[in-house]
Amino acid sequence: MAFSTKSSLVSFPDARHCVEEYAGTLPPTDPQLENVLDALGLALAEDLRADRDFPPFSRSTRDGYAVRAADLRSLPVKLKCVGTARAGGSEAENVASISVGECAEIMTGASVPKGTDAVVMVEYTEADGQLVAISRSAKSGENIVAAGAEAKAGDVMVAKGTRVRHVEVGIAAAIGRPEVAVHSRPRVAVLATGDELVDINLAPGPCEIRNSNSYSLAAQVQESGGEAMILPVARDDAAEIALLARNGLQADLLLLSGGVSMGKFDLVEEVLDSLGAEFFFTGVAIQPGKPLVFGHVAIDGKTTPFFGLPGNPVSTMVTFELFVKPVLDALGGAKPEPLPYVQAVLKAPFTTKTGLTRFLPGKFGGAAEAPNVEWVRWQGSGDLMAAARSNCYIVVPPDRDRLVAGDSVTILVI
Repeated sequence: MAFSTKSSLVSFPDARHCVEEYAGTLPPTDPQLENVLDALGLALAEDLRADRDFPPFSRSTRDGYAVRAADLRSLPVKLKCVGTARAGGSEAENVASISVGECAEIMTGASVPKGTDAVVMVEYTEADGQLVAISRSAKSGENIVAAGAEAKAGDVMVAKGTRVRHVEVGIAAAIGRPEVAVHSRPRVAVLATGDELVDINLAPGPCEIRNSNSYSLAAQVQESGGEAMILPVARDDAAEIALLARNGLQADLLLLSGGVSMGKFDLVEEVLDSLGAEFFFTGVAIQPGKPLVFGHVAIDGKTTPFFGLPGNPVSTMVTFELFVKPVLDALGGAKPEPLPYVQAVLKAPFTTKTGLTRFLPGKFGGAAEAPNVEWVRWQGSGDLMAAARSNCYIVVPPDRDRLVAGDSVTILVI
C-alpha cells in the first residue's frame, strides 16, 4: 500500500498525508433514514435536491415599492400606487401587474408584480395618497431575487457526504424532507492502559490517577459524529491488553491511550504486533504526541484501523484532532475536511526548541479586524488546566525556536 510508511518516526506532513490517504480507502457505515433533527452531526448518504425552483417566484429583499426601472430615469418622479404585495398573499390579494407610471407597495419576501423589475427601498420614497414620490433611481433587478436564482428544481442543494448542521436541517425542511438518509455513527472502542489508572468514580491511591483519557476521547468521538464505547482499563500486562484490544477491534475503529512510549511497561505496540498489526507509522515528529502509532489489524475477515495515542491527556487530545478525525470522518461517510488553520498576531514572545512541529496551547481572541493569540503557559502535555484555558493550538514549525510579539503565526482552531 502506498500509505504504508513503516518507520520509527515520520514528519507531521507525511503522517497527516498517510492518514488521509488511508481514510480514502475506508468504506463508510451503512445508510439509514433519520428524522432530520436526529441527523444532526451525521453525514448525508444522499444528495438533497430542490423539489421546486428556489425561490419559486421572484421576491423582494426589501420593504418599499416595486417599480419599472425605466420610470425612474428622470428624478424626482411621482408614480401611482395601485396596490400592495405582501409576503404570503394570494394572487387575488396581491397586485397582479403594473403599467407605465405605476408602482406597488411591497413587503420583504413578497412576490414581485408582473411588469416590475426593481424595488426601491421605502427610505427613498414619500407617499401622498395614491401618489408616491421617489427620490432615488434603481437598476433593473435591484432588491429582487429572481425565481430559480438560488436553485432550479432537481438541483443538488446539499451533496451527500456533508455533515448535517443547522443549515442543512433548514434546507431539508425547505424542500419538504422530514427524514433524510445518513450514515450511521461509526462505533469507536476506547481503551486506556496503565497500572496507574482508576475509574472516575473511585478514589485514587497516592500514586494513581483517574482515567480522564477515556472520557475526553469518548467526548471527542461523539462530537465528531461517532459512537464511543469505553472499555475497561487495561493494566500493564500484555495478555490483558491483548484481550481487551481484541474486543475493541470488533468496532469500526480502536483508540488506545498510553503504553506507546519506550518504557519497560509500554506494551501496546508489542501487543498489536502479536495480533498481526500492520503499522503505517510508529511515531510523528510533533509535540505533544510524538509516540503516536497508526495501523490496522485483520482478524476473522474484518480489518480494523487503530491508533495508539500517547497517555498524557493533552497529547491524546491533540493527536485525535490531527489524525483520528479524518479516519472517523471517512468511516461516517463524511467528506474529508482540511485542518482549520487561521492566522493571528502573537501577543507575547516565547521560545521553544527546533526539530519538532509543535502544537502549543493558545488563547485566540482580539477584534475581528485584528485577531491575536497568546501562548498559554503549561506544565507539559499532562496539564489539563492549560488545555481548559485554551481555544486553539499555536503551530510552531520545526525550524523555529523563537517567536516574537507581533509575528503572524498559524493557529489550529479547536
